[in-house]
Amino acid sequence: MKITLPTGITLLRIALIPIFVIVFYLPFNWANQVAAAIFGVACFSDWVDGYLARMLKQESAFGAFLDPVADKLIVVAAIILIVEANPSIYVALPSVIIVAREITVSALREWMAELGSRATIKVSFIGKVKTAAQLFSLFLMIYAETIFGYSMFEIGLGFYYLAAIFTIISMVLYLKAAWPVITENG
Repeated sequence: MKITLPTGITLLRIALIPIFVIVFYLPFNWANQVAAAIFGVACFSDWVDGYLARMLKQESAFGAFLDPVADKLIVVAAIILIVEANPSIYVALPSVIIVAREITVSALREWMAELGSRATIKVSFIGKVKTAAQLFSLFLMIYAETIFGYSMFEIGLGFYYLAAIFTIISMVLYLKAAWPVITENG
């Protein structure tokens, strides 16, 4: 199998995860800023690899599989780090909602693919909004500095709750779209 540029970028995103984790735990004042930068590069690379795959006509089944896996790996790694660094119900609750949705929708996609109905549950606009709110909130919570008297962690936490709401809505939309196939094959 030939590794295309977009797939290489996706693999780089996966390779950044252990570096991100290590930097997050470094005992230096700047560690959170560098960890946020690494997370930001990983998030931006998600857009870049998709854009390049379409532009260069290098879309592949492997890339279509690997891209969402890479996304979920970096997001779950960030969520684990954030919850561990900020152990409270206020951080844990939206985290559990987000992770539970990711597992549910991934399992649903797999099941729908087995039934030959994967196209039934395409990524929706609300799913893209959910992802943007999720990535932005995690970036701010990782950065966690105060800018102009505003806590980026607290602002990020507000966006995190917004992401959790979009997460629930997008999961309901996926389940609603899949419901006819679920009831027919249940």
